[in-house]
Amino acid sequence: MTANTMQIGKTIRLCRNKKGWTQAELSKRTGITVPHLSMLENDVRDPSMDSMKALANAFDLPLNVLIFLASEPEDLVGLSEELKEKLSRAALTLLGLPSSGNLF
Repeated sequence: MTANTMQIGKTIRLCRNKKGWTQAELSKRTGITVPHLSMLENDVRDPSMDSMKALANAFDLPLNVLIFLASEPEDLVGLSEELKEKLSRAALTLLGLPSSGNLF
């Protein structure tokens, strides 16, 4: 895993599980092989921008929301609390999760 603090693997797994999909199903929807998805989910590999776009499309999420979900609180320095709250609610709503509270 690289030195960045993003939790993209955890986010991919969360979104996949929320959809009720196996890695094989996500592979069909994205064109990313199952072994590569496994490496992404386990933070062994970092996804390319094309992979991120394919994942966001499969999850029916805007790419920036997928990236936001993978962010750690320290990655969001400079964002107002109001903006973090709005982004959190939007992300939770898009995932079909209760939108009370916020992610950070």
